[in-house]
Amino acid sequence: MSGILQGKTAVIAGIANRWSLAFAIAESFSREGASLVLTYVNDKQRETIESITSAMPVIKMLPLDVTKDEDIAGFAEGLKALERPIDVLVHSLAFANREDLSNPFIETTREGFLLAQNVSAYSLVAMTRAVAPLMPEKGGSIMTLSYLGATRVMPHYNVMGTAKASLESSVRYLAANLGPRNIRVNAISAGAVKTASARAVKDLTSLMEFAKEWSPMKRLTEPAEVGDAAAFLASDLGRGLTGNIMFVDAGMHMV
Repeated sequence: MSGILQGKTAVIAGIANRWSLAFAIAESFSREGASLVLTYVNDKQRETIESITSAMPVIKMLPLDVTKDEDIAGFAEGLKALERPIDVLVHSLAFANREDLSNPFIETTREGFLLAQNVSAYSLVAMTRAVAPLMPEKGGSIMTLSYLGATRVMPHYNVMGTAKASLESSVRYLAANLGPRNIRVNAISAGAVKTASARAVKDLTSLMEFAKEWSPMKRLTEPAEVGDAAAFLASDLGRGLTGNIMFVDAGMHMV
C-alpha cells in the first residue's frame, strides 16, 4: 500500500499505550497519509498519547468520556471546529469491571453488565451519531474492534462477550441506517493480542497459547495486521464493504 489514505481525516478513539490496537491503526493510517484526530479520557492519558504519537500527523486532540453525553456533544463541536470533513471514525473502546470478567458470568451484576454495554457497545452508536453528519457527501468509513467471544463462548471473557455481541449487532444496524449516505460501518474481529484491556481477562496467557497452537497459521495476530486491515477499510479500496465482521486472527475464527 502507498498513500491510500492521502487527504483523508481520521478520528481514532481508544489509544492507551503502544500496545493498543488503536495505536497500530494510527501507525498504519499515518503511513498511508491520513491526518489524525485522537481522543483521550484525562490529562494523564493525553500526555501518554502525545508522547507516543509525536511523529504522527495529529492535527487535534479531543477529550472524550463516552459515558457522558456532554462529552459526546463537546467532541462533536470540537470536530466541527476543524472545518474539514471527517472521512473515517475508528472506535476501539471497551471496558468491564475486572470482577465481572473473572467471576462466572451468572454472577455478573446489573451495574457491571450495563457498564460493559455502555462503554463497549453504546459508545459506537453515540460517536457515530456525532461524526456521521460531518462526513463528506461521497461518504465515509466507520469501524470498530471486536473479538471472537462475541459469537462463541471464550474462557473468562464473560460479560465482555455479551458486550461485543451487542457491538457487532450495532454495526449491522448502523450500516443499514447509513448505507443510503454511502457511509460504511464494519468491525474488525482481531485475534488475541496482549493489549491493556485484554490483560483484564483472567488467564489470558493460556488463551493466547491455545490460539497459537490451534490457529491455522500457527501464530498469534500481529497488531500491524489489524492496522493494515483498518487502513483498507478506511480507504476507497474498501468502498463496497459494509456491515461486515472482518476476521484478522490468523484463521482462529474457523477452528
